[in-house]
Parts: sequence; C-alpha cells; structure tokens
Amino acid sequence: MKLLLIGFGVVGQGLAEILRDKAARLKQEQGFSAQIIGVVTGSKGTLFLSDGLKIAGLLEAARSGSFVDYPEQAGLRRGLSASEMIAVGAADVLVEMSPTNLETAQPALSICHQALDAGLHLVLANKGPVALDYSNLRAKAQAKRVQMRYEATVMAGTPTMQLAEEALAGCAITSARGILNGTTNYMLTQMEGGLSYAEALAQAQALGYAETDPTGDVEGWDAAGKVIILANALYGASLTMADLDVSGITQISADDMAAAKAAGERYKLIAQATPGGGSVKALRLPLSDPLASVAGAANAITLETDLLGDVTLIGAGAGKLETGSAILSDLLAVQRNRGR
Repeated sequence: MKLLLIGFGVVGQGLAEILRDKAARLKQEQGFSAQIIGVVTGSKGTLFLSDGLKIAGLLEAARSGSFVDYPEQAGLRRGLSASEMIAVGAADVLVEMSPTNLETAQPALSICHQALDAGLHLVLANKGPVALDYSNLRAKAQAKRVQMRYEATVMAGTPTMQLAEEALAGCAITSARGILNGTTNYMLTQMEGGLSYAEALAQAQALGYAETDPTGDVEGWDAAGKVIILANALYGASLTMADLDVSGITQISADDMAAAKAAGERYKLIAQATPGGGSVKALRLPLSDPLASVAGAANAITLETDLLGDVTLIGAGAGKLETGSAILSDLLAVQRNRGR
C-alpha cells in the first residue's frame, strides 16, 4: 500500500514509527505492508519517491526540523505539491494529518477532493474536511468506489467510529454523548481537586495538553467539531457550527465545583449528537453516570442504543502513537474492504 502523507508532525511521525516498528508483525499477521512515497508539510518541505521513502531518514530529518536533511536517493523529488504528487498516480491512499481548520477546512479539503477524484482512498486525522464537507466527500468516495475513513478525528485511537458504524451496525443509536476533549477534562479534574481555573489551565499548558491559545478547547469548539462528525456520520445530518449550542468551561468557578461536589455530582464538558442536533456544554453529572468517573486527559463516549442500552467506551483521546494507531486501523480496514 503506497501512502501520501499530508502533514508530518506528532501524528505523522507516530504513524511512521508504528509502520517501522510493526512492519514484520503486520506482514505476518495481517498480510499488510506499506510504503510512504510522499510527504507534504507546511514547514519542513516536501519529499516524493515512488519506490518508497526511508522511514528512518524521514524521522531523522523531521527531528532536525527540515527535509533538507533527508538523504539523497535515486529518483527523489523535492518541492512537489500535494496536487503534483496525486497527479503522478503512484499512490493508493492519501492520509490527511495537517492542522485542523474548522472555519473553512482548507487547504486540506481541496486536497481531499483531488485525491478522491484521482481514485485514492482517503484516511483522515484532520477533523476539518469531515466536519465541514462530510456528505460531499462521502458521496464522491462512493461514486469513485474508494473508501473514506476517519477514526482518528473523534477519539484518536479509541475506536469510536468503528464501534458505532460497524460493531453496532444493527442498532439504532439514539444519542452519542461524551467527553471528547482531554484538555478540558484534565482541567476539570484538577479544579475539582482545588485548583482555580487559571491554575488548572497553566498546568495543562505546562504538560502540553493545552495550546498557548487554548480557546478551541476551553470554549468547546474542538469538541463541537467532533459533534458535527458524529451527527453527520451517524444520522446523515448536515450540521454546521452555527447549528450547535456550544459553551465551554471558562465560567466555572470554585464555588460551582464545590456546589456540584456537595450535591454528589461532578462537572464534565459533555458533547452530544442526536438525530435532532448537537451541543457542547459543561454539565453536572451524577456520580453514577459512567462519564462522571472519567478523569484526567482521558476521553469517553456513551452510545445510547435500542438493542444494547447504553454502551460506554473510554480511552485515550490524543497522543502520538494513540492517534497513529487509529490511522493504522483505518489503513488495515482499507485493505480488508478493497473491491467490496
């Protein structure tokens, strides 16, 4: 399987490490082998070699900060755009891992459409294209008889979409509600332990959970993008950010936390998708709710079904290898389902 990678930051490097370290096992157990033939980044440069780039060289060059340091190979081409790499026609799958843009999804969205037009399968960790143009991308993938998979867009490597779309395929899912942002969950856990909002944010930033500008997390927009993906994928909705009721955790005070604790409840930022719409709100949950027990930077989701009742999934919602594992899972699914 020949891969074009768009983005080679934490997630892309995690995928590369997994493909390197698990190559023999994947070949033996899954009959799977992959070559990275192209990498496009905004800051490190671009590399293309139809016979396959060397993963060790990619990782070493990424650590140095520039693909200028990637060693020369016969046939190696530098500076090609994503469009030019797609046009070569050598790739099987485009893996979109560039930074998420939840306003326009560009430039990733245009690249995704180009890849589908060219007959490439599409695997995404980038939430933007799936959140903003799911129905068009899905329709084009079906028309081109290729696959579009996006497990990494909701809870990183924790298999939310596979559970909802495949394992629970016979069930009607009436609601998907969960903790879909690890940064805010970590902060709320620390605030319950006595830290102020400002102290919890500073700690989250020091640990790398929160960005220097934490707005997307603390005001609920990151989780909102995931609500749109869930609603569009599970219910065939065409929601936009404007359709959602979104608020974050910035107004929760120490008094609020104490009042919740005294009532036997716990604050969580709950993202919910239903057939009728979606929301992201800080809610007080009873301690009996499975989501109330999810602490730290973990993510969780409860799928309400007609046949099984509530099914709750808890796991990592971010991380280099965790997100890389979701992309690997999607690549293996592409291999299993080819030609179906």
